[in-house]
Amino acid sequence: MADVKKIATRDSYGETLKALAAEGHDELVVLDADLAAATKTGMFRKTNPDRHFDCGIAEANMVGVAAGLSTMGYVPFVSSFAMFAAGRAFEQIRNSIAYPGLNVKIGATHGGISVGEDGASHQCCEDFALMRSLPGMTIICPADDVEARAAVRAAFAMHGPVYLRFGRLAVPVFHDPDNYHFEIGKGEQLTEGNDIAILATGLMVNEARIAAEQLAAEGIHARVINLHTIKPLDEELVLKAAAECGKVITAEEHNVIGGLGEAVCALLSEKLPTPVRRIGVQDEFGCSGPAWDLLHAYGLDAATIVKTTHEMLGR
Repeated sequence: MADVKKIATRDSYGETLKALAAEGHDELVVLDADLAAATKTGMFRKTNPDRHFDCGIAEANMVGVAAGLSTMGYVPFVSSFAMFAAGRAFEQIRNSIAYPGLNVKIGATHGGISVGEDGASHQCCEDFALMRSLPGMTIICPADDVEARAAVRAAFAMHGPVYLRFGRLAVPVFHDPDNYHFEIGKGEQLTEGNDIAILATGLMVNEARIAAEQLAAEGIHARVINLHTIKPLDEELVLKAAAECGKVITAEEHNVIGGLGEAVCALLSEKLPTPVRRIGVQDEFGCSGPAWDLLHAYGLDAATIVKTTHEMLGR
């Protein structure tokens, strides 16, 4: 694994914004809250200073400005850390973007425990829950660089509010850019298997892939599905996996309350009751430490997926 390329999806975000501008999309504007170097919107600012607006440490105001710009035909991307983009500005996102259904994209970086040393105050593990509660909000959490670039382009192309979550941590790139197709609301099956279904999002997708390899060596065939779009959920793919595998594990870098796991459980409880185990942050806050160490400490890794699989299958 040492030769696997690792890229933080926040870098993918900044690079893609810059690329879209270079392609002549003059309607694209980017707003940030004094964090352009960290969110990587500084890449866009360097080549498009007249279309990058630093709103200062005033995230609620930034959202209001973006809402106004969208009514004039611009396509704004507003950027900050997930804690501030989804948390501090929630009321403005609800009333100024989601309620009128405006064409504003929220590029939230530094989501989840993998923020690392910044600690619990900045490790937002509640953003999916907040955004899922808003009618009409699309939520995307890409798994790697290739998917993140495709997600930004898809969000730009669609009309309506979108919440994109990107990470600070450099994570393995496993998609082939020449053969990858991204579609909002459609999941991606990565492995074949009928013993158990592992439904993952974000950096947990690669952990699910690693777990599936380890399980295969034991004769357990896991179906790994990448659910990059948390809302709208790919119900057809989830129901098919549940029906054919009989047991489901969800894996996310988010509180088990309100995120992917609950979205899957809500669907299955109504349409196809199926045993489910949710891997994620177990209703607690994070703490400061190296990102990979924290992920292991909170059970957000392949080892936990393997252990949970053994428990569910009884072997």
